[in-house]
Amino acid sequence: MSVARGRVRPNRRTRRSRADNPMRGIVTGRADRITIYALLIVLAVLFAFPLYSAIVKSLEVNGIQNYISLFTDPVGDIPIWQTYLNSLAVGVVHATVVLTVSVTAGYAFSKLHFRGRELGFSAVLLFLAVPGIAILVPVYRITQELGLFNSYVGVGLPEAAITIPFGVLLMRNYGRNISDSLIEAANLDGAGHFRIFWNIFVPLSRPAIVNLTVLCFIWSLQDFLWPSFLFTNPSLTTAAQAVSTFSNALGRGAGDLARFNASLVVLAVPAVLFVVFGLRFIVNGLTTGSTKD
Repeated sequence: MSVARGRVRPNRRTRRSRADNPMRGIVTGRADRITIYALLIVLAVLFAFPLYSAIVKSLEVNGIQNYISLFTDPVGDIPIWQTYLNSLAVGVVHATVVLTVSVTAGYAFSKLHFRGRELGFSAVLLFLAVPGIAILVPVYRITQELGLFNSYVGVGLPEAAITIPFGVLLMRNYGRNISDSLIEAANLDGAGHFRIFWNIFVPLSRPAIVNLTVLCFIWSLQDFLWPSFLFTNPSLTTAAQAVSTFSNALGRGAGDLARFNASLVVLAVPAVLFVVFGLRFIVNGLTTGSTKD
């Protein structure tokens, strides 16, 4: 801290910490912090209780054996590891398409100047209001014409179509936070758009790109609509579908209910791991660009 004219001025490190945490400008008092922490604790308990309840019920009968049997004795002839692989394959298609379109569009909307740029960006944002259920019939006809039923591409493309508007918004907002002086310096050195995009924009946008990648895989793991609509082969059952499949395959006895709850816990693990390992990037990707110097 430095002192000048009787006032205490924040040093560079303090100013940087405030910029990194936009909530510092809102949460100013002890009462505010106590209120926010109390709300966060309540929300954490509410969201964690279903998982806690599933874990407790999964251990009531046969204990840990319920988890082991999911891998050694498949429910409804569907190995649970196969549902993971199916969701992962769909997630790869989903993330690849979303990243390819969103990162390039984010660069164009944030760093290129062309007629109709803002109008085009507004048109992209309009698609955020389109729910997946509204395009069921067109997607069914397109998938049928292209012969993409029972294929990972057939499910990954509709998921990507729903996610791309959000991805473009995220990458455009993040791109606006990248200094234009870097682009101008590269132009003076004779760099073209492709080189600027690949060597400057993409490396500096890495937190947002990782954030978007994590979200794509999480949403693919949680998606029930498109796999149920476009997959008819039981071997292509995804993790989200497996919950319904296991519920129908198992009985209503105490042992079956315990095993079903064990399957819920196991199927939730990948999404939890994605969130835990990608949390830092998710927070950075969503808050960067929310403040200006």
